[in-house]
Amino acid sequence: MTAAGSTGAPPEIEGAEHRYADLGGVRIHYAEAGEGDPVLVLHGWPQHHYMWREVIARLRHRHRLIAPDLRGFGWSDAPGRGYDCETFAEDQISLLDELGIDRANVIGHDWGGWTLWILVLRHPERFRRAIPLNIPHPWPQIGLRTILDQSWRGWYAALNAAPAVGPLAMRAAGHAVGFLQRANTGHPFTDQEVELYASQFRDPARAGAAASLYRYYFRTMLGGGGLAKEHLTVPTRLLFGTGDVAISTRLVRDGWQGHADDMEVELVDDSGHFIVNEKPDLVAQRALEFFA
Repeated sequence: MTAAGSTGAPPEIEGAEHRYADLGGVRIHYAEAGEGDPVLVLHGWPQHHYMWREVIARLRHRHRLIAPDLRGFGWSDAPGRGYDCETFAEDQISLLDELGIDRANVIGHDWGGWTLWILVLRHPERFRRAIPLNIPHPWPQIGLRTILDQSWRGWYAALNAAPAVGPLAMRAAGHAVGFLQRANTGHPFTDQEVELYASQFRDPARAGAAASLYRYYFRTMLGGGGLAKEHLTVPTRLLFGTGDVAISTRLVRDGWQGHADDMEVELVDDSGHFIVNEKPDLVAQRALEFFA
């Protein structure tokens, strides 16, 4: 059974059109803006496509931006299955096929960032260049210090994944609100924006989708998500706000060397987890330079 999208119409983004694609039994909402080389932009928890509005404003004069809601989020269907990044990646390949796009650039944040890794490692022929944002790469050096540094940061993920408790926590608006407010070095969100993101989880289907996604995290990603043996051929620039309270800088700083043909990591000291919203000018400038 498929749940409809979030209540009401998607929020307006200047210069963007809201569209829907039927992809193998799931209806995916996406915002599209601009012309030029296509750029797929992928959100994470607890956000949806609207997180990209400022980046879209800065890139749409040079690029065609495609900002989907992942299944179970925003205005895409919540079909009760497929809440994992492998399926998210399959959805994006299907969306590119539906739009007639052979190759695209891609930017991904948080869960959208891990989806990006799957896309560029398993479908490299479909992507020119990639910018993951505040997400670990698949080859971190895991030592005692890294484990200790990450363990205190991951309490929210354990809560999100907990059977029965996870969906209830998701539906309690304060849970997502608190994360949006404390995971930054500044205050990038208005109260209206926080409500726009948090309110989607009042829908039990979407609260369940997010909880399932975090169970996938503990089931799969802690073991490298099956990507650790893959070699990266797509040119990649990872941006990471070091004030991230959810992800240790130790998970991105080293370990990728030898696993990638062309990759760099840029640490941004005055940003936290939501770097897209804290530093839209920086993210857009790096994209314009790298995708040129």
